[in-house]
Amino acid sequence: MKNIYVGNLSYQLSEDELRAAFSRFGEVSSVRIVKDRYTDRSKGFGFVEMPVDSEADEAIRNLDGQDLKGRALRVNEARPRENSRPRRQFA
Repeated sequence: MKNIYVGNLSYQLSEDELRAAFSRFGEVSSVRIVKDRYTDRSKGFGFVEMPVDSEADEAIRNLDGQDLKGRALRVNEARPRENSRPRRQFA
């Protein structure tokens, strides 16, 4: 299972459209476009999970730099999340 970071997304891009772009290279198990919790607007990046590493690698190679809805995608393997920044606690 590979987790793929996708950056420089068009703010109008839907998760279904992102899934379709990656599905050309193999099975996609999940797609998530990160949104601002207050405005519900896309933050311009997201994550795609693909269960077959070779298909994921091919998608990364082929989609990095490609235009999707007027934006050149930045696509690479996602780095593990670091919990270096503490979450704010509200009373």
